[in-house]
Amino acid sequence: MSGNEDPSDDLKVTPPKTWATGVPAVAHALEYSLSQTSPRRTALTLLNINQAKGIDCPGCAWPEPAPGKRHMNEYCENGAKHINDEATSRRVTPEFFREHSIAELDGKSDYWLNQQGRLTEPMVKRPGGTHYEPIGWDEALDLLAGELKALDSPDEALFYVSGRLNNEAAFLLQLFARAYGTNNLPDCSNMCHESSGSAMSETLGTGKGTVSLDDIHNSDLIFVVGQNPGTNHPRMLSALEETKRNGGRIVAVNTLPEAGLNRFKHPQRPRGIVGRGTQIADQFLHIRAGGDLALFQALNLLLLEAEDAAPGAVLDRSFIDRNTTGFDAFTEHAREISWEHILEATGLSREEIEEVHERVLKSERIIVCWAMGLTQHKHGVPTIREVVNFLMLRGNIGKPGAGACPVRGHSNVQGDRTMGVWERMPQKFLDALEGEFGFTPPTRHGLDAVNGIRAMYEGRAKLFLGVAGNFVRATPDSAVTEEAMRGCRLTAHVSTKLNRSHTVCGDTALILPTLGRSDRDFQVTGEQFITVEDSMSEVHASRGKLPPASPHLLSEVAIVSRLARKTLGDMPHIPWKEFEADYGTIRDRISRVVPGFEDFNARVAVPGGFRLPNPPNQGVFPTPSGKAVFTRNDFTMPHVPEGHLLLQTLRSHDQWNTIWYAPNDRYRGIHNARRVVMVNPADLDALGIADRGTVDLVSVWHDGKERRAEGFTVVAYPASRGSAAAYYPETNVLVPLDSVADISNCPTSKGVVVRLEPVAA
Repeated sequence: MSGNEDPSDDLKVTPPKTWATGVPAVAHALEYSLSQTSPRRTALTLLNINQAKGIDCPGCAWPEPAPGKRHMNEYCENGAKHINDEATSRRVTPEFFREHSIAELDGKSDYWLNQQGRLTEPMVKRPGGTHYEPIGWDEALDLLAGELKALDSPDEALFYVSGRLNNEAAFLLQLFARAYGTNNLPDCSNMCHESSGSAMSETLGTGKGTVSLDDIHNSDLIFVVGQNPGTNHPRMLSALEETKRNGGRIVAVNTLPEAGLNRFKHPQRPRGIVGRGTQIADQFLHIRAGGDLALFQALNLLLLEAEDAAPGAVLDRSFIDRNTTGFDAFTEHAREISWEHILEATGLSREEIEEVHERVLKSERIIVCWAMGLTQHKHGVPTIREVVNFLMLRGNIGKPGAGACPVRGHSNVQGDRTMGVWERMPQKFLDALEGEFGFTPPTRHGLDAVNGIRAMYEGRAKLFLGVAGNFVRATPDSAVTEEAMRGCRLTAHVSTKLNRSHTVCGDTALILPTLGRSDRDFQVTGEQFITVEDSMSEVHASRGKLPPASPHLLSEVAIVSRLARKTLGDMPHIPWKEFEADYGTIRDRISRVVPGFEDFNARVAVPGGFRLPNPPNQGVFPTPSGKAVFTRNDFTMPHVPEGHLLLQTLRSHDQWNTIWYAPNDRYRGIHNARRVVMVNPADLDALGIADRGTVDLVSVWHDGKERRAEGFTVVAYPASRGSAAAYYPETNVLVPLDSVADISNCPTSKGVVVRLEPVAA
């Protein structure tokens, strides 16, 4: 199969795997890497990825061990695929765009578009045009700047950022947007971990996790809730293996059994090659979708009752009295939940929950890790607040081996937010910008991703600039999103590779090709490096090792700097040209604006970088009261009408974000197909639907509008009762734009009510 062909749709189903990684993962990683580029380039990327003086993996945000403790192959299967997908030798040239109209490209799959290779020159689609055509950098940026200046209000522009962006470029982009006059800075966090930030900011005073890699290694008990490390951040399995070697225990909570949480074969250790590997989960809770709030409410109730039976022996009253507020109101409310509701919501037995409770009582240091299985529900914020309640009851905040661990799924998504890419940055940050750069940033909150789509759809936003990412395919309500984008006066995307967002165009459209993480970056003062922040607040450098994919590429820093100069001129006075020439000057300014980055250049020059301070770990809680907050969270669970299921969208194993590298989901036993829906056999019997039958997935929202994803093959699978699972972005069409989490406005991609409508043969 060449890169110019789509894999054929020929579904084959095998039993789900009971273990993850091992030799097959190495083989698949090398096979894909060598299909993209030469053995020499593959070796160069793989020997440098995640090394102290190398390339930060553009994939997930899981942290690396300290320098000196890293393996020479410090990457996972998907990281190897991702870096060499970027380092591909394939090129998309102006001739390619002459041969393929935009309409033709829009009919191609995500796989096909990605497989064409790296973008090489700026391209423009003129009003009424059918093809992209070449455009010089000056003309392209003049065109974009002219459209920005012609808007009636700065708030008619959106500046979107994906987690692939580096700290330096992210800081400049938000600086440019605010100097231009808007806080419209939606980012990919709006669609994944916004619920984590909302819940933790309210309860702990920080939106970031409180644990380090050493804490993971030395914890007594770790909950892994609503996440699939074996596919989405496989290096986490190495850390959990270390936990097990140190005597820790792990409880997995998921609607699907995941191979990596069962057993892990470490491919860099003998027992991972010839042995059985390491059992990861000591207990698996096969929970119903959306039942996690009830689970942690049950555990909290059991802890309160255990304290009643043995006063002073269960709860950490010293921590509670010294560091928290709201405890009495919380306990009164927590005792009201009924076991009938708990068991209905979770689908678990009381014995299973009490077994977990016994593990909790035996553990002094507890961590709860979670991902989108918690955040992308309507009640995602209350669920995470209840997790924080659970941790605080036994003092598991701010001590070694314990804490809250939201596991972010994209390389620098946390760093982008730290740098100010957020539509609601606090006034303290805006004041620091004003003090450093001499202009008054706007204070009115901007538009997040969901509200940004709505504004484009309604004609209130007219220009979209996306820096990295694939906005059209990452967002909910696909038909609405595409109509919104096509209604813009101009859409522009700073990208390394071709994707669907380039085919869903505004009246005018620009493709602005940029350097990848693997590319060397030379500016007038010499070779540059960039920095990123991982999921555990470690900030470190990343240095490209390959020649740029084209001499016509600009770095993201250069693109933003030049666009800012053309749009803003000399007002206010910001040294954009200096920033482009020397990224160290950007870091100097960051050090004076962003807390924790003092002496940035010197500290990031140390191999491995530095860790940002985490207030709760210092006994400080930056909430209005100055204390951590116990919360009252009303019991709730998804209510699914009879004859319907609760759909969760998810990745396949051979996928990174919106792009798949092969039509397989090896660990779940799905091969050669993407349009598949996994349903519990008992639910299929109840619905009268045959295994391997063909159905349309139909979601209906309260607006009465029917959304349909056509032609899915049903696969009987051990999903939790009442739920279904299917791959995104194919099922994003089913997620209504208005179906969002309370408070955080995060799309509810893990809780979509659907019916399965059989298709006649």
